Amino acid sequence: MTVAAPAAEEVRLARWARETAPSALQTMLSLTARPGLLSLALGLPAPELFPARALSDAAARVLAGDPLALQYAPPFAPLKRHIVRLMARRGVECREEQVFLTAGGQQGMSLLTRLLLDPGGTVLLERLCYTGLRQAVEPFLPRVLSVPTDLDTGIDVDAVEAHLAAGERPAFIYVVTDGNNPLAVSVSAEKRRRLVELAREHGVPILEDDAYGYFQYVDDPVPPMRALDEEWVFYMGTFSKIFAPSIRVGWLVIPEALVPRVAILKEATDINTTTFTARTVSAWLDEGALDSHLDLLRGEYGARRDAMLGALAEHLPPECRWRTPAAGVFVWVELPEGVDAGALLQAAVEEENVAFVPGHAFGHGGDRFGSNCMRLNFSHGSPERVREGVARLGRVLERALR
Repeated sequence: MTVAAPAAEEVRLARWARETAPSALQTMLSLTARPGLLSLALGLPAPELFPARALSDAAARVLAGDPLALQYAPPFAPLKRHIVRLMARRGVECREEQVFLTAGGQQGMSLLTRLLLDPGGTVLLERLCYTGLRQAVEPFLPRVLSVPTDLDTGIDVDAVEAHLAAGERPAFIYVVTDGNNPLAVSVSAEKRRRLVELAREHGVPILEDDAYGYFQYVDDPVPPMRALDEEWVFYMGTFSKIFAPSIRVGWLVIPEALVPRVAILKEATDINTTTFTARTVSAWLDEGALDSHLDLLRGEYGARRDAMLGALAEHLPPECRWRTPAAGVFVWVELPEGVDAGALLQAAVEEENVAFVPGHAFGHGGDRFGSNCMRLNFSHGSPERVREGVARLGRVLERALR
């Protein structure tokens, strides 16, 4: 007689892992792998603009001349010096000792979350917010203070002030200052000053995400909030959009006294495994080609932005609304009331082989706010592909409104 083995105990997951789900952007990444799909969804840079040859040459020089390039090693000081100069381009004065190297912008976000947020603590976010930040805070099961966003001037600072005046002390306030992801708005100069004043007055750090700040389409961009304060503004930067995402090199600019604490957190995460890529980026910057590369990107992405704006005006019904983004790689489109962007996405993929991200994907805890909105990306495709994608969306929307 055969006796069945006892059933194995189910692995006991942490509460946050049981309750979490893949982000909308991860789902979109799988969806956009569909052959022939024209994607206006993910915020991908244009692969044809990657400085592949220059990076290859830089990597070869590093491997030939630096025996530590493939070894565990301390953060690479020459890259920190380059970043100090790069920050100066954004109007920010900082010192090498305030710069902390990360494996991309997302790791910087994760490290600062771990530094500042206790389990069950409070964070202050815009009602529609970058999904990567939400993923970084999820393991802490935080209480979220949500504030609206004005699509012309950015985060509602009056709402922020009201929370703080009522005695709330969140672990941090998260803001994408320029080219907001997903809303495409840049925070006005007045609101930047007010936010920094509130941070100082109430002792609440601001996490300033500047992933898109080097793609400005105006002649006189406003400097980041880090230019106004070095104590309460924690700046997050990345080379993913400037060079290529797989480089996985980013940086923080934080108070010098906190650098050793963040270093402990990073060591527990990856033991400084970006040694080779940090040296490769630094070697590329040594060549002095950054200015021309950024000029190329701004010119190309500006043309793609204008192509999208023109196509939206031509193909979308007059009830739709959008703004001209001053920075970044997205356009936020408000559809007529009653249109479900999630259902529209399904129809767009099935009927026209085109994709976007529905607005409610950026909400928190199942909030359906933004369900009649869509985030469109213009950086990944050529102007012709961007125009074709919007034309397809126009056809889908026309059918949905009949």
